[in-house]
Amino acid sequence: MERMTEPILPPRPSAAVSGPVITRSEATWRGERLFDAGPAGRTHRIDASAKEAPGPVESLLNALATCSAVDIIDIIAKRKTPVERMSVHVTALRRSEAPRRIVHLEIEYRVEGTGIEREHAERAVQLSYERYCSVASSLAPDIAVDTSLTLNGEAGRPSRRTMWAPDA
Repeated sequence: MERMTEPILPPRPSAAVSGPVITRSEATWRGERLFDAGPAGRTHRIDASAKEAPGPVESLLNALATCSAVDIIDIIAKRKTPVERMSVHVTALRRSEAPRRIVHLEIEYRVEGTGIEREHAERAVQLSYERYCSVASSLAPDIAVDTSLTLNGEAGRPSRRTMWAPDA
């Protein structure tokens, strides 16, 4: 079994940029606790009451799930064993008092695909958190993150993830 070393990811639009990458978004209040958020022409609804649409914290969880998932899909594809189906299930534990920030995350990646080896898929999850996922890297470092991988219906053990951190 070949050991995965350094993945070669497809270039991202920001790969050629040598300076900081600037990303902009906007939130427009639509009454009550509703907002349309996102860059011009690509907005989605956020409901701070979480009745009609995802709330702000759910939107953050969705951003983390999709950011890390795309890294995992890209890394696994480089092994010539592409992901055929994937879902990400996120559970957040939040403080009971304000600010009701996230203190612990449990994230299960359910991945299906012919020929995907657990070792490579687990390494893809690790690399997403340690190196590639911008959303995970933007979270407070004291948030405990436990991930698990269910590969082709077989559950794996949870792993505590270490987030990327700038060199001191």
